[in-house]
Amino acid sequence: MADLAESVARRYAVLRPHMTEFQRRLWLGAEAAELGSSGVSIVAQATGVAADTVRRGRKEAENGTAPGQARSRRAGGGRKRAENHDDGLVAAFDSLIDPVTRGDPESPLRWTSKSIRALTAALREKGHEVSDFVTRRLLREGGYSLQANAKTIEGNQHADRDAQFEYLNDQAADHLDAGDPVISVDTKKKELVGSYKNGGREWRPAGDPEQVKVHDFADKTLGKANPYGVYDIGANTGWVSVGTDHDTAEFAVNTIATWWREVGKPMYPTAARLMISADGGGSNGYRTRLWKTELARLAAATGLRITVCHLPPGTSKWNKIEHRLFAHISINWRGRPLTSHEVIVETIAATTTSTGLTVRAELDDTEYPKGIKIPDKQIKALETQGTLARHQFHGEWNYTLNPEPRHARDRPN
Repeated sequence: MADLAESVARRYAVLRPHMTEFQRRLWLGAEAAELGSSGVSIVAQATGVAADTVRRGRKEAENGTAPGQARSRRAGGGRKRAENHDDGLVAAFDSLIDPVTRGDPESPLRWTSKSIRALTAALREKGHEVSDFVTRRLLREGGYSLQANAKTIEGNQHADRDAQFEYLNDQAADHLDAGDPVISVDTKKKELVGSYKNGGREWRPAGDPEQVKVHDFADKTLGKANPYGVYDIGANTGWVSVGTDHDTAEFAVNTIATWWREVGKPMYPTAARLMISADGGGSNGYRTRLWKTELARLAAATGLRITVCHLPPGTSKWNKIEHRLFAHISINWRGRPLTSHEVIVETIAATTTSTGLTVRAELDDTEYPKGIKIPDKQIKALETQGTLARHQFHGEWNYTLNPEPRHARDRPN
């Protein structure tokens, strides 16, 4: 009997490291069955495994239990969870995760990032013996995930914000229904020209990332690029002028004029009106006098009645050009250093979408001086002669530039 037990013990020692808990139990049960009525006690003594475990294995072997049909441990087996013997653990954990605790003077995480390591340390500080594994499990089971900041708080809203959006939409619908163009305009973020890191990733051979400069100091020779865009809402097309000088109202209107000459007029040969949707600030801001005087010149040169509707303050993210043009340009050049103005222009022009967006781009190396002042009397003259006609609803945001003075329009044929 002793020799038999030693034989079982030797075989178990060899096989044990290579078997799962279920496989070990099944093997022990099969050995016990082979040894007859005293097999359970012999196997249990030889291997040091509890007799109940061997007995259970023999039953599973006799019944032909498949691995997927059996539990490695019976229900309730194994080490108990930390929260089962620490009644206050979950409450303490939730109190640490609560966003309010960052401002709580008693919170150990007041000035600390809520990483797993920091959370574990804070729980231990409160007297709860936990590991990073337990903290990670509590986070997962509690429905928590890593979250970035979300820009949703817009600050104080103008009382007529929604009304301005409705007015802008009505003006756009009127122009589109009549077959007149409606464009959304804005300046895209200025870009450094040169071998600088550009956000995002693109496919390259493994281990061969694009090499770029460590520091983002502007190259005095290459300078920056100012992409000013025009997005045709009805046609789903874009035009971008990449400026090499200052982002001024003169540059903005010249981009619109170039778009009209190269794209707009051929596409809308019978149009007598043009509507522009623009942000409230920047080179095309509603307070910018040069913007209005340059548009007046454009109206006179083209014969178009140009209506401008500005987005209300604090709502620039709703400008259609941001989502329908600029966002796709950023996706197209992600992870690619903008090493020259030519690279920027060609990459913008190569931007397309599955919904049919096409883009044209050109380099504008004209100098646009800053600081041009438009005197009060010049703006007053535009209003007096009817070239600048402010709308009754928020005339500071909504106005039309007429191609000829009022007295010329009123002159009988």
